[in-house]
This record gives sequence, C-alpha cells and structure tokens, in this order.
Amino acid sequence: MKNKFKSRIKARFRKNKQILNKNIDNFFGWVKGAKLVELKNCNPQEDPVRPELDSKFRTGFGRKIYGVEYQNEIYAVMCFAYTNKIPTSVEELEKLSTDAFLQSAMRDQKGGKIAIAYTVWSKKKGGGKLIVKEVFKKIKKSNHLNRLVTLSPLTEMAKNFHERNGAELLQVNKNTQNFEYKVM
Repeated sequence: MKNKFKSRIKARFRKNKQILNKNIDNFFGWVKGAKLVELKNCNPQEDPVRPELDSKFRTGFGRKIYGVEYQNEIYAVMCFAYTNKIPTSVEELEKLSTDAFLQSAMRDQKGGKIAIAYTVWSKKKGGGKLIVKEVFKKIKKSNHLNRLVTLSPLTEMAKNFHERNGAELLQVNKNTQNFEYKVM
C-alpha cells in the first residue's frame, strides 16, 4: 500500500512538472521569435514613465524609438537619445541630443557616442528585459556608440529594474538618476 502511494505521488509530480514546463514555454515562447525594430512613432499614453513626451520629441534630432516586435505586434518599447555627455534632466537631454546631432552632421553623420535610454515599457511579461538585452547587442555592434546610460526617474522600481538587468548607478540628480550598462 505504501509503495503504491509513493509511486502515485511520484507520477503526479512528473505530470505537474510537465504541465508547468509546457506553460512556461507558452508564456515566454514569443521571446524566441521577437526582433528589435525601429519605430516611426509610438503612443505616449502607453508610456508609464514619460507620457508627457510626444512622438515629435521622441523622434526629434538625435532621438529614436525602438520596439520588440513579434507577429506584427509591439511587446516592449524603449526611447533613446544619442549624446556626447550624460544629461541630468529631460530638458538637458533634448539640448544634448540636438547638439550631438548637429555636430555629427558636420562630421560623419553618426550621432553622439552615448546612447541615453530615457524611457522603457513593456506590454507583456519579459518584454522589458528582452528589449534591454536586444538594444545592448545593437549598441555593442555599432561603431560609434561606446556607452549605454539611462535617464531614469527617482523611483525604487527604476532602480530595481536596472540593477536586476546588470546596470550600475552612476549618479543621482535632482529629479532623475543615471545608470550605466557596461558595453565591452
């Protein structure tokens, strides 16, 4: 009786493990087929970090929007500015990215040397981490970018997100904080 009971428990554990593994594969299956794409615009109202910034700002001089796309649907979004210095506010970000863009127009048509991620959001579990990873790969492959830095709000959520994804705190500003992902 005791052995029969043990074997039934073991069988139940195996079955539950199979079900759990299948559900995890379904849950994150979209990640394997996702790709990083440049977007022409986005819906600022979906942005929980900086909804006040319109698409015109996000695609202005020296700024771009990237998304993680899977089956023609965007699952995560990250907005960037390319600068030569680290900004401490959104206003400074706008000035520095415009300046770097105009300087590059005179030189080599490549923007600033620092990619500044100033907002990121995900529509599906795992999307935020995936877009950070994909953008990181893109920056490593670029010839002119040598740093990936954030312009993050002063929140515990932002701090935890970036530290969990391998970034180090650079500085805390009046209304923002900067984290850096090592590009090597």
